[in-house]
Parts: sequence; structure tokens; C-alpha cells
Amino acid sequence: MSESSTISSLYAAHLSGAAESSAAEVVTSVGIDIGTTTTQCVVSRLTVKNTAPGTLVPRMEITDKEVVYRSGIHFTPITGDNLVDTDAVFRLINAEFTKAGISPSDIDTGAVIITGETAKKENARRISGEMASYAGDFVVATAGGKLESVIAGRGSGASDYSRRHFLTVANIDIGGGTANIGIYRSGKAIDSCCINVGGRLLRVDPVEGRVVQVSEPMARVLDDLGLSLAPGDRVDPSILEILCRRMAEVVANALKQNHLTGLEDALMMTTPLRLDYKVDCVMISGGVADHAYTTAPCDTLDEIARYGDIGPLLGRQVRQVFRDEGMEMIRPAETIRATVIGAGAQTVDVSGSTIVVSDERLPMKNVPVVIPFGEGIPDTPEEMAEAVGRSVSSLYEAMDLEPLAIGIQGGGYLSYKKVQVLARGLLSGLAPLIRAGHPVVVVMEQDSGKVLGQSLRALNPGVQVICVDQIEVSEGDYIDIGRSMAGGTVVPVVIKTLVFETRQS
Repeated sequence: MSESSTISSLYAAHLSGAAESSAAEVVTSVGIDIGTTTTQCVVSRLTVKNTAPGTLVPRMEITDKEVVYRSGIHFTPITGDNLVDTDAVFRLINAEFTKAGISPSDIDTGAVIITGETAKKENARRISGEMASYAGDFVVATAGGKLESVIAGRGSGASDYSRRHFLTVANIDIGGGTANIGIYRSGKAIDSCCINVGGRLLRVDPVEGRVVQVSEPMARVLDDLGLSLAPGDRVDPSILEILCRRMAEVVANALKQNHLTGLEDALMMTTPLRLDYKVDCVMISGGVADHAYTTAPCDTLDEIARYGDIGPLLGRQVRQVFRDEGMEMIRPAETIRATVIGAGAQTVDVSGSTIVVSDERLPMKNVPVVIPFGEGIPDTPEEMAEAVGRSVSSLYEAMDLEPLAIGIQGGGYLSYKKVQVLARGLLSGLAPLIRAGHPVVVVMEQDSGKVLGQSLRALNPGVQVICVDQIEVSEGDYIDIGRSMAGGTVVPVVIKTLVFETRQS
């Protein structure tokens, strides 16, 4: 089913009222994660149904999610030039589709996420672009460290755990090349960072007992410890333990210090965590995570380098260091598959009729949503601008800005004075995006889209504004906004929710 037919069929159901209130649409969703070490995919069936009583305005929601296929976990194919082997990736995904019993024409939605060190490869964008056009209406993200942190924390269950237990939770997703830290409070991502620490930064031949490859970040760890290893050198498990413990200390220190020096500063790939909050507990996800939660032996070279790297020993040392630091570790519902939560679920909505849109910027596809204001909108433009700025910087690096949507939750009344303050705060906080030529995109639950949009235009006549209301979104959603219809009074909105956000008990 194509994107247009999916949207049309669901939109038709949305408009049909009571006669179709029980009708359901089943959507096939695929998530694909191409990471530093592994590549995997997940297929799910999503049931989309109108949940509103027949006499009320229809509300399309996902009423059921069923994971119908989980692929094997494959080593990401890399060429001799240390690039991702795109042809091999396509063959791998094709083979998994065949095993799952689906074809590209069966896929309605999903996500391709390029993560970790793989996101640095010069052909990463080509992979994501070609994969997105391969089948269905894919969310496509060459995920930098900050975005990957947010995605992984939702997939592991850290986001939901923080909401239900009223805690501030740090999710640390440790893969082959990076450790991505996302901080969650009340279900929302409030901070993130990325560190060049991972299990495949040193590759080891478990049979020969020799070094195969030393990455640049690992060279820095070796230099910090006054050690030396080069390809072909024999390795001693005690030396590997020293290396892994130092990397685990770097990760732990990132949760304690926001002014980093030495190795911690050298391996930090983004700005450090703000740490103007107390972390209550930690979850570990990613390829290294299972080894952080097991007591299985990891002493001999065979046990350490069973995957041709040092991931198992890094996981063991993370557990030991965090225990020594007195940090409580909670096992997440998803570990190695946390990032493959990128498989998207669509709900379709129509905006309220009091909106402001710059039609020349529509349609917009795959725009990430951030929720800068938690419980209640701040009182001053300065507080609002600071919160918006944090949300922008948690998603994008300063030199790599892309459009995003500000989600404003809650259906309470907004006075005209409050709307004016909100408009000033949004323009100030979004100034870097506006300077980069991106529109101001706001999605709000309150029926105030028109007055806010007009206020934004009045304060900055040169800015392009897309302000829609009566739409409920969450942190980490992606949205598509179509061209206006019905005389410019409404726009169709596709909300893509990351589907495998699993609950913790």
C-alpha cells in the first residue's frame, strides 16, 4: 500500500462518522537499524481505529500493536575502504523481508535509523535515502548522538519508566562505537550526550589472540593509560580489562561532571550533560547491555573476544564501575533492540480549523517533535526561550540544524496575553533555526493555533509559520503536514509514533 493510499483510506475512515466507527485499518510497519556493529529489523502490525463514539468528532488511534517478526542480529557489512557496503545491506534486508513473508509493496510505514560510528560513514545518507525510497513511507534519520540517545531511551523503556515511577532515569545505549546517554524525567527527554565509547573500538581475533584494528578513540584511551597496542600485537586479557574499566569510568564520569577534562573531554562527541538535576537510576541498552546484566564468565580471551571485539568485557566493567559508584542499575525491557524501536506507527488526524500555515512550505515530511514545556508553559519569554533552546540542542548539533516541530501539550485556556508571551519565547528560542531558513512549526492541543500563528507573524513578518491546533503529539514523534484543504481551514497531519516503546514493570 502506498503512502497516498494509506493516508486516503485512513482519512476516509476519519470522515465517515458513526457508520464507520468500528472499522479498523491494519498497517504494516518496519524498523531497520544499521549500526556500528549490527544491523537488524523488526516487523509489526498496527491496528488503527476510530475510538470516538459515533456522535463525536472521530479520533484515529493505534489500538493494537503486534510484533510479527524480529530479524536475526547481523554484523553490519563494511567494505575494505571502511564504508558501509550498501549492496550487502540491501541483500541482507531483502533476505529478512523474505523470511518475514513480506514484500516492499506490503509495507506502509517504518523507519531507517543509521546509528553510531556508521552514521559517520560518508555513504550513510545515501543508504538512508535509498532505503526510504525502497518501500513505504519511512521515517529516515542518520542519527547523530543526541537523536540516537532520545530514540534508544524510548525503545528501552526508560522514558516510560521515568513517567510511571516519577524518577529521573539515565538511559545509556552502548553499541560498537558510541555510548549515547539520554536523560528522562516524567516520560520526557530533558538532556542527552554522546561519547566515543563502544565495544568495537578495539577489534581482536579470538583465535590468534592478536589485535585486528585500533580505532582513533581507542588510541586516545591507550594514550591516556600510557599503553600501546597496534594491529598484529598479542593481547593480554588483563590489559583489555584495564582498557574497558577506563572506558566505563568515562561513561560514569559523564553522569557526574559537566566540566570535563582529559580523556572524558576528548571522547565527548557532543556538549556534556547539563546535570542541573539528580539522576535516580540508570538503564543500559545497546549491544553491550546484555553483558552488563549477566554474571557469565568473561575472563579468558575466548570469552572476551567471542564477537571479535571487547564488547562483553566492556559490559562487565560498566556493571562493576556503576556498582562501585553506588548507581542503581535497572534492567530495561529492551537491550540490544532498543534503537530498532524506530519502526513507526501512523495515526492520521485533521487539524482544528483555527490555524495559520505558510502553504509554500507544505507538505513537510518526517519532522521530529520536541516538547520543551513539561507541566505548564513558563511565565516569561526568557524561560520559554531557554526551554526551547534546550530542546533544539538536545536534537541537533549547532551546525546541523533541520526543521523541527514544537509540541505544546494540554488543552487548557490560553489568554491573549499568554499567547503573546509564548510567541516571543518561541521566536527567541528558535532563532538559530529561523536564521537557517527553517519555518516555525508549532503543533498544539489548545484551540489557539490561529491567534498564536498571527502573533508570530506580527512579531516577525519575515518568518514562515505553520501553526496547527487540536493535535496531540508526544516527545519523539515525527509528523507529516499536508497542504491545506477546505479553503485553507484545515491540514491533514500524519503522526508517526515510535512504536516499540516498551513498558517496565
